[in-house]
Amino acid sequence: MKGFICRWALLFVIAPQLVGTGVAQDGASTASNPISVTVSDVEPDAEPDPLDGLLDLSLEELSQTRVVAPAMQQVVTTVARQESTVAKTAAAVFVITPEMIRRSGARNVPELLRLVPGIQVAQIDSNKWAISIRGLNQRFANKLLVQIDGRTVYTPLFGGVYWDAQAIMLEDVERIEVVRGPGATVWGANAVNGVINILTKNSADTTGALVSVGGGKEYRSFGSGRVGGHVNENLHWRAYGKYNDNDNSFSGATSEIPGFPRPPGEVSDDWRQGRGGFRMDWTPSDSDAVTFQGDFYNGTSGSKSLFPTPGPAPFTRVSIFDDRLNGQNALLRWRHEVDDESDFQLQSFFDRTKRVASILDEDRNIFDIDFQHRMPIAAHHRLIWGAGYQTSRDRLIQDGYVLSTTPAGRSINVMGFFVQDEIELMEDELYFTVGSKFENNTFTQFEYQPSGRLVWTPNEREAYWGAVSRAIRRPARIDNDIRLRTLSPLSSPFGVHPLVVGNDGVVAEDLLAFEIGYRAQPTDRFSWDITAFHNDYNDLSSILTTVPFPPQLTFGNEQDARSFGAELTANYQINDRWRVYGSYSYLNLNIVTPDGSIPRNERADARHRTNLWFAGELREDVQLDVMFRYVDAINVTGVGIPSYLEMDVRLGWLATDSLELAVVGRNLLDNHHPEFLGEVFTGDIGTEVERSVYGVATWVY
Repeated sequence: MKGFICRWALLFVIAPQLVGTGVAQDGASTASNPISVTVSDVEPDAEPDPLDGLLDLSLEELSQTRVVAPAMQQVVTTVARQESTVAKTAAAVFVITPEMIRRSGARNVPELLRLVPGIQVAQIDSNKWAISIRGLNQRFANKLLVQIDGRTVYTPLFGGVYWDAQAIMLEDVERIEVVRGPGATVWGANAVNGVINILTKNSADTTGALVSVGGGKEYRSFGSGRVGGHVNENLHWRAYGKYNDNDNSFSGATSEIPGFPRPPGEVSDDWRQGRGGFRMDWTPSDSDAVTFQGDFYNGTSGSKSLFPTPGPAPFTRVSIFDDRLNGQNALLRWRHEVDDESDFQLQSFFDRTKRVASILDEDRNIFDIDFQHRMPIAAHHRLIWGAGYQTSRDRLIQDGYVLSTTPAGRSINVMGFFVQDEIELMEDELYFTVGSKFENNTFTQFEYQPSGRLVWTPNEREAYWGAVSRAIRRPARIDNDIRLRTLSPLSSPFGVHPLVVGNDGVVAEDLLAFEIGYRAQPTDRFSWDITAFHNDYNDLSSILTTVPFPPQLTFGNEQDARSFGAELTANYQINDRWRVYGSYSYLNLNIVTPDGSIPRNERADARHRTNLWFAGELREDVQLDVMFRYVDAINVTGVGIPSYLEMDVRLGWLATDSLELAVVGRNLLDNHHPEFLGEVFTGDIGTEVERSVYGVATWVY
């Protein structure tokens, strides 16, 4: 793992010295054995430039720079909305690089996120996942902000992410930055427990052609293709297309809904989708950069659900339905550099999504515009500020008995302003960052989200940091407007189903977070990172009983929670051919549930999680990756999900300079295992993850 991070840090800093021949993950020519480039290639006794100066060097100067600790100088942008390095970042940040993406063998973003410490990734069925950072996991984890190139992708209806609609082309990803902990000061509401920012490559880096095809067990068939070029030296473009066809998963004992027998018949959670898109990057001058990009997709995601009905007995019905989903988006971004210390950026996007499900049709249009400006205001102050506006308009069609909303259509508007100042207290050594986000939204009106962060870098090889942050989760559409009939073992035999009613008096959920961390690269072959945190949640969303019979429930803010935990990562380069990456996460969460409130899933988050990744070369053209992961037992709505240990393996062969062949095995230690439960309120039935083996062929030109 150290080789992964260090190699790509080196490519940013001394790339021209390392370029050779061979096939890289994106089809570009690079070192013949790219994964084997490690910090041992760097002269340890060379005199380093100051960390702060690296970002201001020209490409020629960067090519001549010798780096003492490359793992500390990985470029990140998500924490402060401006380019910085890991060493100067006062947050728990993890970067998934293109080399990690290729060598992991992952076919989608959720599988990649399993590599990150502190993230709980639980597969519900073939096309649904529950993903959260530092606890409170559920299918629509509403305290996690996910972005693709600055475009937010969560739905304001539930406040979560439809992960099956984010089947992006992984070969075009430049990096995935994961911030564990609040990011609300610069990104706003819902960036409570963390931020996932997926950044795609500049089209100048994806010229030529790429074709990747494969298939096997579970991943029945998949393929992607991309072509890129340039009109002139200032205007580059690319276009891509991809598809996937995933098989049904296994129906196991934990797929049932508590209190109800498992519905008979086969599962129906297969997943088929086609996708395409484009990107253009134009640099009309040395100071300006314009990006225009867009995507469209169309597909089906199968599901099997158990719903309440007014009759006849047993007052339930089984629904096997293929959700039909399609969407289009377009993003335009202009960045102007005033000088080395100042620039501004204007970005706007439009996103249309449509989803036809068994009890709900959602048609949504989102328009967003955002401006930010970075500038120095004194000798040791770097100020960044910005403002934005987003409007989301939906139109919902419901079945009436199970689910309805009032009104059927609604506009949700959010206006925000943020300001953040990075103060250099000691030159190239001690930095203090303070700022806040101020927002006004449709549901709770004015909100503020401040933070203070301190980082100390006593030398080039280590950094200490701490942070105190406030973040809020604003209510989603369902918190205010929903009317949902749910299943209940006590009332269903008589045809009386509890009714959950929205509440326009709910307030924002509140988090006060405390974090400390230390990261270091004490030797050329070893680096490590440790973070500890304490989270204090107030006014968590809860469900209250308002009428005992016939049962009627409503949303409220009657629950609080406290959590603490730690996350540890380590990277060790064993020799020139082999390296090992490991991580461990611990989470202790306690939810306080007062009388009259229905408890949340306190144990839906694994207390212990461990990853271990051995990566190496059997010979110069053959790579082997062996990955283990352990996830502790959880309990979802009274149903126990046992702990599990799994292993993934990838064997890759560079057959020619343009062709790579790989065989991937996932979940090899069990025929099948459960990871989560379906949605109890909506009746979605979960399945179990099955063992899979598939082959991949990638050709680049």
